[in-house]
Amino acid sequence: MRHFLQIIDHDADTLRHLLDEAARLKTEATRGQFADSLRHKLVALVFEKPSLRTRVSFEAGVAQLGGSSLFQAGNEVGLGVRESVADFARTMSQYVDGIVLRVFKHETVEGVANHATVPVINGLSDTSHPCQAMADLLTLRECCGDEKGKTIAFVGDGNNVANSLAQAAVMLGAHVRIATPVGFELPAEAAARIPQAARYGATLTSTTDPVLAVSGADAVYTDVWASMGQESETDMRKKVFAPFQVNAALMAHASPGALFMHCLPAHRGDEVTDQVIDSPASVVFDQSENRLHTQKALLATLFGG
Repeated sequence: MRHFLQIIDHDADTLRHLLDEAARLKTEATRGQFADSLRHKLVALVFEKPSLRTRVSFEAGVAQLGGSSLFQAGNEVGLGVRESVADFARTMSQYVDGIVLRVFKHETVEGVANHATVPVINGLSDTSHPCQAMADLLTLRECCGDEKGKTIAFVGDGNNVANSLAQAAVMLGAHVRIATPVGFELPAEAAARIPQAARYGATLTSTTDPVLAVSGADAVYTDVWASMGQESETDMRKKVFAPFQVNAALMAHASPGALFMHCLPAHRGDEVTDQVIDSPASVVFDQSENRLHTQKALLATLFGG
């Protein structure tokens, strides 16, 4: 594995290995045991977007593995503006042992990976959020056992989180149903690639009916209706997405004991009610914690050498 840019670039065995590694590292951390696989390693975190979970979990993960991290805000670097993406990638490769990017456009991630001589991890782009998907699958595994055969319903915008979740879940044998308003489905290119993973015995269903998506599901997932960069669409999206709110009435259609999942931050009262996100069904902070452990598995695998 050279880079980690999107889930679909890898196979199911690779994903399972990373999840197994994450579980092992998590268990060791609870015992106060920390590997030093990043000893003397320097990881650059270059973020064009604000961040809480992604930045802190990567910084903590690097430190727990014995390495050091260097944070650079995107407006200081000026990727593709102050200098070309290629020149940035070549320069950074001379100084650091790996690069984590959180950017607006996926082509920026691809461009850096194409020209860097060190591994690159996609911490988030407009089409993909693979690190979040790995944390989600680890959480599902911890709460429900083997993910194979489970059903996950994603309700809301067919965004980067939905895309990566669908890729990972289907590849690991889980069924995915995505309910979105008309016009907010997964991008056609992304949706076209996911069914390739159907050979793993899973299915991907798209619908405009949230009740149909949630019925009998083992987990119900949602995300904000307007992501960073879409602030001008907030009022319009609130009207369009109102019928897709995850509330107690919608959760009642899921399987008994179904989980509620959200990548956070949540806009309470919009995509989810307090009653649901604060309920015993909610595993949102388990997902948040597991960002640390799955990213440590990635860091050790890609940057540890």
